Amino acid sequence: MDVYEAVVSRRAVRSFTDEPVPRAALERVLTAAARSPSGGNLQPWHVYVLTGARLAELKKRAGERAAAGDPGDARQYRMYPPEPGSPYRERRSAAAAQRFAAQGIRREDARARRAAVAANWECFGAPCLLLCYIDRDMGAAQWADLGMHLQTVMLLLRAEGLHSCAQMAWSVYHRTVAEVVSPPPELILFAGVSVGFADPSAAFVWIDRAPIGETVAFLDDGDGPSGSAVA
Repeated sequence: MDVYEAVVSRRAVRSFTDEPVPRAALERVLTAAARSPSGGNLQPWHVYVLTGARLAELKKRAGERAAAGDPGDARQYRMYPPEPGSPYRERRSAAAAQRFAAQGIRREDARARRAAVAANWECFGAPCLLLCYIDRDMGAAQWADLGMHLQTVMLLLRAEGLHSCAQMAWSVYHRTVAEVVSPPPELILFAGVSVGFADPSAAFVWIDRAPIGETVAFLDDGDGPSGSAVA
């Protein structure tokens, strides 16, 4: 698969089939993803791959907590700014509106919205989950390395004909996850990545991205101090 095709076809899939993910494909992806950029070659990522009975047990435990309305464990990192300013607030709200509309969930239907969120802990039906940890002593630069690693993994999954969904939601129940995978105490759970084959019958929407003029400025000798943006 062409790199551009992998990038533009990657999306957060929220409905998978139960077709098993070949272990050989996962090994190819994770082996190649080790070439991701890493400052000082620290390679700060730690990945656990769950399938089968181990994953079923995790889904069961997390699902029970979600069904009971459990708000989760003490957060180990902040997912979002408490009060994001513009344009970030509008982008987040628009994405949620697009996603729920594609699922036929009305804004006022709180029960359906909760069920959609709870599907995170079922991996949206995926038969494979990657749990991505980082050492708590690492700094912002190493968290950036972890993000680049995950993006590389998700693009390589597309090359294998697989889809994924990155989920910070798994960090909400990080103690339950730890009961199943037993990570060393120095590791923090950043996110899970559900992996599998997308259900072709499920409705979905491509979430809008900001135009390049909002996020990129091209500077050259003819530009003023603030440069120019290309629309």
